Amino acid sequence: MGPVTFSRLLDQFANPEELFSNLKSVQGISERVRTALLDPDWDQAEQDLNWFSEPDRHIITLNDPRYPELLKQIADPPSILFVQGDANLLSTWQIAIVGSRNPSASGRDSSYEFARYLAKGGITITSGLAMGIDAAAHRGALASQGKTIAVIGTGLDRVYPAKHRDLAHDIAHNGAIVSEFALGTSPHADNFPRRNRIISGLSLGTLIVEAATRSGSLITARMALEQGREVFAMPGSIHNPLARGCHRLIRQGAKLVETATDILEELGALAGVEAVLQEALIPMEKPKEKLDDDYQILFDNLGFDPIEIDSLIERCGLTAEVVSSMLLLLELQGQVESLPGSRYVRVGN
Repeated sequence: MGPVTFSRLLDQFANPEELFSNLKSVQGISERVRTALLDPDWDQAEQDLNWFSEPDRHIITLNDPRYPELLKQIADPPSILFVQGDANLLSTWQIAIVGSRNPSASGRDSSYEFARYLAKGGITITSGLAMGIDAAAHRGALASQGKTIAVIGTGLDRVYPAKHRDLAHDIAHNGAIVSEFALGTSPHADNFPRRNRIISGLSLGTLIVEAATRSGSLITARMALEQGREVFAMPGSIHNPLARGCHRLIRQGAKLVETATDILEELGALAGVEAVLQEALIPMEKPKEKLDDDYQILFDNLGFDPIEIDSLIERCGLTAEVVSSMLLLLELQGQVESLPGSRYVRVGN
């Protein structure tokens, strides 16, 4: 039963107990749902309740005082939230950071640094535990000893993707994992759009770091707009297909973001947020070591748009061997990113 049907039924009855007592006559549900509710698997329900008997595991209903007010305001709030970790985090100020599952190195770094910077100032970072941008955002928040929430599309007893098992463990101990799905729920494709409305619904605003034109992150952005929340998008190179979704959002009115302070300025009208952040935040920019003359020549000729190595050699007036060696070192230092087709691009300033 979905949240809309569940809410409609609760509008007809004072509580779920009364609903169960009148199931044969209740209107607005299919016979399949009626039959299932008339004969529930009480043994499985008992097992689930036993799983939630641990002190860091919570079942939060719409009437629970811990249910976050921002999430209640959306059109279809989850009837029940299952939480592992600190349930009080659900009502803290949150920024959602989402994006591509296969980001560029610079996109991954941006997600990490933005999350680290904002979490350092007391903002909770909310994302979806997916590969790529989501994982980087969670890790950035944890690296600053900040808080992060992972909203997942499975039951709390499943970790998807499986390689994020350690990350999920860290989030459960230093933040919270949230799901509207019962224990044992597998990662079905339909679950993730539903999950996305919770990510945006919990948050004051949603930042899209990298997204192709067909991306689940754009679904999250659309849901945020429908919920009356801010949408922020990070621009990128016109040659980067992962920037096109962000550019489309910006053309449609999303706030263009270059630094985390752009987000703070937009949300600064919210009482107390900016003051707390400004006390704790540290500069995002990391100083780079001064390059010697040849490296500086190479770096100056290497733009933020991809360039083939042959063109770069011609621009610099250096030998192919020297340029290749310097590019390798700059890549190891995180100042250059290599792309398919023997192309290179600058990372950062």
